[in-house]
Amino acid sequence: MKKLLFISLMLLFLSATNAQTEAVKVTALKGNEYGLTYSLPKTMLNVDVQVTKITQKRGQFYQYAEKYLGVKDVITEDKTYWTLDNIDVWGKSVIDKDNTYFIQLKSNAAPFMYLTADGVICSINTEPDFSDVPKTHLSVEKPAAAAIIDKSSVMTEELLMASSTSKMAEIAAKQIYRIRESRMNILTGDADKIPGDGESFKLVISQLEAQEKALTEMFTGTITKESKMQSYLVEPEDVMNNFIVCRFSQHLGLVGKDDLSGIPVFITTKKTSEGENVFADTKQKSQKGIVCNTPGEASVKVTFSNKTYFDSTLKIAQFGSLTVLPSTIFEDKKNPAKVIFYPDLGAVKKILQ
Repeated sequence: MKKLLFISLMLLFLSATNAQTEAVKVTALKGNEYGLTYSLPKTMLNVDVQVTKITQKRGQFYQYAEKYLGVKDVITEDKTYWTLDNIDVWGKSVIDKDNTYFIQLKSNAAPFMYLTADGVICSINTEPDFSDVPKTHLSVEKPAAAAIIDKSSVMTEELLMASSTSKMAEIAAKQIYRIRESRMNILTGDADKIPGDGESFKLVISQLEAQEKALTEMFTGTITKESKMQSYLVEPEDVMNNFIVCRFSQHLGLVGKDDLSGIPVFITTKKTSEGENVFADTKQKSQKGIVCNTPGEASVKVTFSNKTYFDSTLKIAQFGSLTVLPSTIFEDKKNPAKVIFYPDLGAVKKILQ
């Protein structure tokens, strides 16, 4: 038996036809005594935490924003802080090394399996289906590229020669109003020179807007945002109350669960269902066939600072029970059964005859 297990494991790594990038095909042949080795998965909770780093910088003329531009809401001090935006939880499967099996599927049809790279069963006698594999609902979008302009290019000789900060602010404000007037004249057709084609028109307007933005930010300041997402794996328990996933600090962002500078992100789980054995009684040890999961379920809740960010019920492979898919369905040499599993749960998704 040990020899057969070794041969089958070698076939897993050395065989191969790739069906998809996530699966490997292994075939029951005479060389491996028509035996295949496979494993079932167990479910880990993948906790995705989305945060944003916000950096504020005050403008050099912030004290004169209301006087010259009529703007009151401006940044008055440099500041960097973080926000916790969202949390998502989904079931991520890993190999359950305690549930590895060997089966002989002798048949003239050379039965085969598709396994994940680490040996978890995906399908028998047909290609696997990964369309229902859970994944995060969160995404971190890169901010749209803004028009870049060298701020020194808007520092005119008159502005640089000003005798005081107040005078510089006054001159900068006048430049802003002149730019606005120029843009309006172009848009209304009142300018002496109007760009002749659409692309030139867009380019001129874009440059004017960039210059106005650069000058205005000297009064209002700037805000930049950088979003990030970090994932944590947690093994669920039948009852798990307020397990600390990580911690979050407004000043540092996400920190380790033992770093007391942050406030904890808690996860709570409770098994709510053990699944139903639909194929056979696993107490019948002599039952021959493919061992598979009937997943259970658990309620999963994630909170931070007394606010609930996630509250749902998820399928958990190891919270269910093991069942046996009888090998007799594969014994029809002309038309053996085809089985598709949920690769993340090790449960039967579809049986095709």
